[in-house]
Amino acid sequence: MSRLSPPSRTTAVRPTPGGSVSAGPRRFLIRGQLRRPLTLTVGDLRERWPQRRAEVVFDCATNGPQHHTFEGPLLRDVLDEAGPAFDARRRKDRSRYLLAVTGGDGHHTVLSWAEIDPDFGDAPILLATAMDGRRLDEAGSQLVVPSDRCGARYISAITGIWVGVCDPPELS
Repeated sequence: MSRLSPPSRTTAVRPTPGGSVSAGPRRFLIRGQLRRPLTLTVGDLRERWPQRRAEVVFDCATNGPQHHTFEGPLLRDVLDEAGPAFDARRRKDRSRYLLAVTGGDGHHTVLSWAEIDPDFGDAPILLATAMDGRRLDEAGSQLVVPSDRCGARYISAITGIWVGVCDPPELS
């Protein structure tokens, strides 16, 4: 199965005041060294930020070449609203930050802030709200890294994004 395949069509459940369980939109948390942690749904991503389109092709080890069209906001635009706790005027401060993205199947990946920062890599990485014209509200948002030759960093059904500094290793 390709990393781009949406997970099973399950939704988050939450108790109602009467104790019964109701289905609701799948949510994910953006946390870490931030001024304003966020809890978002795919609908929030669609409504609050400009949508970009990315037509991607990557070579999947199990299924061969995959062709998909994704729509969604830029990851950096969403994270900018969360307010990473670095001094934005200091490039070296920004370059120490990492992003860890986790999916509903437990798959996760790590990116550097410098990859998405306009002063460095300026990569148009998306938090997808739609794939091939299908909304991802029930499946959950997907991390899309258009420049990757393989799909290993495409994370399905995002459950969380952590943002934080990478301290230097201790050298002994």
